[in-house]
Amino acid sequence: MTTRRGLGAATALVFAASLMGGCAWISTQGAISSERSLAAAGFQMKMATTAEQLTALQGLKQRQLFPKDRDGEVRWVYADAGYCKCIYVGSQKAYGRYQRMQKKEQIAEAQEAAAMNWGMWGAWGPWY
Repeated sequence: MTTRRGLGAATALVFAASLMGGCAWISTQGAISSERSLAAAGFQMKMATTAEQLTALQGLKQRQLFPKDRDGEVRWVYADAGYCKCIYVGSQKAYGRYQRMQKKEQIAEAQEAAAMNWGMWGAWGPWY
């Protein structure tokens, strides 16, 4: 009886670990996609090359754009201490390009979903 319980716990542990690994992979793929889009929009990437830079990078909001005022101008910042250990910084123009790119991507995804052959799933009713 003890062996079966131990086996069940071990199986659950392996399942949980693989699930966490899958989530990490998805997160990394999202970061790669975002960072490619930022670069294409004109954001500049700088690597954290010193311990001081890495510490500062880790103190920023991670994997989300936020505005930062510098010398009276707004700069948009995206920090990634986990994957690339880098920071992306862009002007207001670069941010606008990034927003337009994201909107086009959302529209393309919606059009792709709308074009799917929904009939292959059979009947959808009755609706309650």
